[in-house]
Amino acid sequence: MTAEATAQAVSLESVTKAYGAVRALDGVTWTFPRGGFTAVMGPSGSGKSTFLHCASGLDRPSEGTVRIGGVDLGRLGEAKRTRLRRERIGFVFQAFNLIPSMDVEQNITLPLELGGIEADPSWLNEVVRRVGLSDRLRHRPSELSGGQQQRAALARALVTRPDVVFADEPTGALDPRTAREVLRLLREAVDITGQTLVLVTHDPMAAAWADSVLFLSQGRIVDEMVGPSPTAVMNRWESL
Repeated sequence: MTAEATAQAVSLESVTKAYGAVRALDGVTWTFPRGGFTAVMGPSGSGKSTFLHCASGLDRPSEGTVRIGGVDLGRLGEAKRTRLRRERIGFVFQAFNLIPSMDVEQNITLPLELGGIEADPSWLNEVVRRVGLSDRLRHRPSELSGGQQQRAALARALVTRPDVVFADEPTGALDPRTAREVLRLLREAVDITGQTLVLVTHDPMAAAWADSVLFLSQGRIVDEMVGPSPTAVMNRWESL
């Protein structure tokens, strides 16, 4: 594996995803370097969700190549793809996806448990402290606020030290104040621990926390904005 490949958290080369005659993704080529924070935006039907699913290995593209940390996902069988996602990719979704019957600590450590890996106590404590849930570890999701549930989901995404975290509308169900707190934690994951983050969002305020914003339209990347501001993001998004 080349040094260039290992410096890439995620790379897509000529990725197409077709559903019958409809191309949800149309020949997308892009590289996400390690330690970067990228937001992905576009109008409804632009291919954002399909982009996330293909880039993260949740779905297979119809054509093209997707690599995570230099590993070609197309060369892996389903069992190895599942293991790679569990060990090297973190996910944060709008709906939190916490297990109601498990307490916070069990939810956070679930990816490790599924992989038969014992949690590193010092790293677990660090992640829990960072998201502000040290006094909530024995609570069930139903006993938490929406913001606390999303912070638990973020801790679950970080506990495996993944190559990349994919966040799909993580602030969509939160009030503005709580959303800012979650975005601050995402930003800190990049700045403090060098995490790679790909954020899919429709919110210009959320996108402005990123280092750069990719704009999708009709399944293609049509623009990139580096050093975004909410106003600039909104103006570009409205022009798509």
